[in-house]
Amino acid sequence: MTTDPRYPLGQFVRPATFNEAQVATWIAEIDALPGEFRRALTGLSEQQLDTPYRDGGWTVRQVAHHLPDSHMNGYIRFKLALTERVPVIKPYEEALWAELPDVRAVPVETPITIIELVHQKWVALLRGMGHKTFYRSYFHPEQGRVVPLFEALAMYAWHGRHHVAHVMMGRERAGA
Repeated sequence: MTTDPRYPLGQFVRPATFNEAQVATWIAEIDALPGEFRRALTGLSEQQLDTPYRDGGWTVRQVAHHLPDSHMNGYIRFKLALTERVPVIKPYEEALWAELPDVRAVPVETPITIIELVHQKWVALLRGMGHKTFYRSYFHPEQGRVVPLFEALAMYAWHGRHHVAHVMMGRERAGA
């Protein structure tokens, strides 16, 4: 834990290399995320969902919609990297996505279901990948660099835990 509410678990640290045990841990975290996400969001009222997790931060509702938006992109990035030679991925304006009308109009059960379904496919894909395929990569134009899949896997595992922590902070702020 850190004292910076933007990064309750600390900032992501890119792994320079990986081993099979690390990959297994990251896949297990991707696999466990939907249940953790559902538990974190269960029982929140509309008012509690509209509580920012920190001053100046997104609401719990925005975080709830951001996570599947991000992880759908992550899943697609993996598929691109597995089927193309260092594809250039399409970044997106996540802060603007969090302001789009679907975030207010769609019940929070929908992003929970999306995470469950995307992760079901993603985990099956990850478990079917051989060790060497985690060296495959994509080019991230905003970062201006090639991102190997082992690093992307570690980042998305962290990202899920990071935003579940934000939801839990929002629950606490909302008195849930």
